[in-house]
Amino acid sequence: MKLFAQRGFKDVTMKDICEATQLSRGGLYLHYGSTRQIFAEIIDDLMGCQEDEFSEKISNNISAKTILTDVLDRYAREMKDSQGALNVAIYEYFSSENESGNNALVKQYQKSRVMWRQLLEYGIKRGQFNVVDVDAVFDLIAFSYQGVRMYSTLMPIDETIPNNIVTMIKKIILKGEEE
Repeated sequence: MKLFAQRGFKDVTMKDICEATQLSRGGLYLHYGSTRQIFAEIIDDLMGCQEDEFSEKISNNISAKTILTDVLDRYAREMKDSQGALNVAIYEYFSSENESGNNALVKQYQKSRVMWRQLLEYGIKRGQFNVVDVDAVFDLIAFSYQGVRMYSTLMPIDETIPNNIVTMIKKIILKGEEE
């Protein structure tokens, strides 16, 4: 994942991955046929971890406010970290010829929307969140987060931008947070 974050999707080779992981080429090719296959698994794993995190916390009856605050605080840290961002690699991967026709990015977006809808509806039902347009709030979160991550690879982003975004999202969603 670090290689893709540092170099983007297009500039990582199977040889690079072998060197970074200290695997032989034969060992790597035994499991993966291409960098495309490896990167697709990274994306699926990242999405699955977050989806599992929300579902698990909800099933354990964790406060919706706690879940939201934890994820937004993590998003703020990630927005400040241009070095760990996979955004350029994700853009290159999904805009490449092989991925453009199968709507893989749309599928990831929809998966994320379902996950966030679950959290927002959980918080509304528990009375911890304001009644909001769930889809609109999801779009605000997703595109603000991804936009700042992309911009952070092109220009310095100081902490006020992520902090302002997270503060405003909390004011929109959390009861008692509005001015």
